[in-house]
Amino acid sequence: MDIGCAARAPTDNFRAMIARPATPDDADELVRLRAVLLTSMNPPIWDDAWRTPSHEALTTRLSSPTLAAFVVDRPDGTGLAACAVGTIEHRLGAPGDPEGRSGYVFSVATDPDMRRRGFSRQCMTALLEWFRAQGVRKIDLRASAEAEPLYRSLGFTRTPDPAMRLRLNP
Repeated sequence: MDIGCAARAPTDNFRAMIARPATPDDADELVRLRAVLLTSMNPPIWDDAWRTPSHEALTTRLSSPTLAAFVVDRPDGTGLAACAVGTIEHRLGAPGDPEGRSGYVFSVATDPDMRRRGFSRQCMTALLEWFRAQGVRKIDLRASAEAEPLYRSLGFTRTPDPAMRLRLNP
């Protein structure tokens, strides 16, 4: 009798707790979770024109060495519960980052009914390991007040640099 088996979670629930690399087949769900994230920010303007180009970009770029996504499946197998997406940007080197390889994390999202179960932490931990394996030394992200405790617990700190943005019209 294997006593260890009795203490394990059922296979489906255990699988759902483990972040796995996303594949192009996950693009629909990654776009859906991005919409969950974006709508939670109460954007002043909303349209769905971004969904198709985002799906196409994910389908192509998930096979590239400069973009990765890690996901947790919903325990009932009906899609994804959470995701974290990151990219490697190539910039000029600087002190502390001679190769100029910077990581950027975006689209960390969890379905509202799946929150507070550690899914985003699982996705972020896997993404940070991927960055480390790629030789990335600096990783940036933008954090909501609600998500900041998670990022702080993973070692992120506020930077003194204020972010600025310019939107160019086509």
